Amino acid sequence: MPAPRGASVDDILDRLCATVEDYPKPGITFKDLTPVFADPEGFRVIVHALTEPFAGQFDLVAGVEARGFLLAAAAAFATGTGVITVRKKGKLPRRTISEDYALEYGTATLEVHEEDIPRGTRVLLLDDVLATGGTLSAATRLMERTGAHVAGIGVVLELTGLHGRAALAGHRVRSLQRIAG
Repeated sequence: MPAPRGASVDDILDRLCATVEDYPKPGITFKDLTPVFADPEGFRVIVHALTEPFAGQFDLVAGVEARGFLLAAAAAFATGTGVITVRKKGKLPRRTISEDYALEYGTATLEVHEEDIPRGTRVLLLDDVLATGGTLSAATRLMERTGAHVAGIGVVLELTGLHGRAALAGHRVRSLQRIAG
């Protein structure tokens, strides 16, 4: 069902975001944004809402694997900027800079190509969900290690009960919808 013209971000997310109970494990309620991405008007509104507060303040948009890629590519296209992919370890073919971060069950690593982000570049970092903040905190550190300035962080959903915003202290964070979780 397409989003109506002029619909608010909350209306779009409430209507189009699919809720999947007990995924990826029992007791977890998963918010699936793929129906939002598939809706032309809904996707346009979401991308605009993520980029508008940072207009004129960034040179590149970085998206965190994997749903962040969709948001970052659309945001870069809409704003006439470039796009950077923040990948999981081992996915990039050239020399990389990497950053480890903690997960519930171990550690993971994010990487970017070393020479793709010129020193002093202003980067808008986008992802779909802010939960514990581990992934976005690692991506932020990674951007800073390249010599870039993180102009802001944008997410579609923020699970407030997991306190991920605290891991991003000192950075401007824009979440389109804050939900308990």
